[in-house]
Parts: sequence; structure tokens; C-alpha cells
Amino acid sequence: MLADFLSERKVISYRGCITQLFFLHFLGGGEGLLLVVMAFDRYMAICRPLHYSTVMSPRACYVMLLALWLGGFIHSIIQVALILHLPFCGPNQLDNFFCDVPQVIKLACTDTFVVELLMVFNSGLLTLLCFLGLLASYAVILCHVRRSASEGKSKAMSTCTTHVIIILLMFGPAIFIYTRPFRALPADKVVSFFHTVIFPVMNPVIYTLRNQEVKISMKKLLIQHVLC
Repeated sequence: MLADFLSERKVISYRGCITQLFFLHFLGGGEGLLLVVMAFDRYMAICRPLHYSTVMSPRACYVMLLALWLGGFIHSIIQVALILHLPFCGPNQLDNFFCDVPQVIKLACTDTFVVELLMVFNSGLLTLLCFLGLLASYAVILCHVRRSASEGKSKAMSTCTTHVIIILLMFGPAIFIYTRPFRALPADKVVSFFHTVIFPVMNPVIYTLRNQEVKISMKKLLIQHVLC
């Protein structure tokens, strides 16, 4: 995206476009499944604390990490495999600032209804089910936290609230993009920009600002710069 901003000739090769599309869904799918694993981790830590060390052993964590990256790979390779069989006759001009499934499929010079339907099931339905499942799991966790009277109640609430914000920011745009037929809408570019640029920038900020040590350090730095 930065290269496109600085370049007058905004061109990407077919292989480059497919590679970009693959890593977009590979990393996006892996991150979505990571949020599922994090929700399970929070559930075990808050609702089943006595079983946490047994269930969330280092071996189990490695297995879950391997499973989520494998799931992201399978999800992405299905997208690429379906697109590679499509014929492209030109002009191949993408109506976006990066290669993604909806824009690439619209360039194909054949009937893509079946492919679009498969893509919606692979991306849209999976995204929607993960989103609803995550919201339900965090609702259970937050209800459990509210009923408890433990000393770590505020910390648990802060952690869960942070995760819920991340889930809404990540899955909201993804649901808008992938759970409907691939037809152009005026809001597509804005949602894509938010999903691929704004959300990754906000991600570390949302995670770290709940940390008291980070807040104290930022206040100290701000005071030092203001005084200087």
C-alpha cells in the first residue's frame, strides 16, 4: 500500500496478487483462530481456575498454536485454489488498494456464482460462526466474573473487555465483506481500509493501554517531553 502511494505506476503481477491474497487470508485466519484460543484460555483461567494448569499445559499450548496456523493455511489455500482455476481476459483492474477475493473474482470472464458461494461459505460463514461463538463465550465469562468476589475481578474484567473490543473491530468488517455476494458497495473501500490498516494499528494500542505499567510509563514520558 505504501509503495502504491509513492509510485505513479500502480501495477502488481498475477503471482504477486495471488501471493498477497494468500498471506492476507493465512494471517487473518490464523489471527481469528488465535482469538478463539485466547477465549478458551480466559474461560479456563476465570471459570475453571483449578483445572487451568492441567488443561493449558505447555504441550497443549503448542498443539493449539499449530492447529490455528494449520487452520489459517487450509482456509487460505482453499481461496487460492478456487481462484487459480478462473480465466482472466482483461482489463484486470482492481477496484481496491490490495488483492482480495471479492475484487479478483469480479475480474474473471466466466460465471462465478458457484465460486462466490463457496467463498462465502469458506470465509463468511466461518467468520460469522467464530464471531457469534466468541461473543457467547465472553458473555459467559463476564457473567461469571460479575458474580465472583475475587481480588482479580477488575483485572479479569479489563482483559475480557479488551478482547471483546478486538473481536468487534476485527470480525465486524470481515463479516461485512465476506458474508454477502461479491457486489461492489460504496462502503467497501472504507471498510477494507479499516480492516487492513486501522485495525492492525489499533491492535497493540488496545492491548497495551490496559496495562497499568504501560500507562505509568507513558505518563512519565509525556511529562518529561512537556517539561523539556
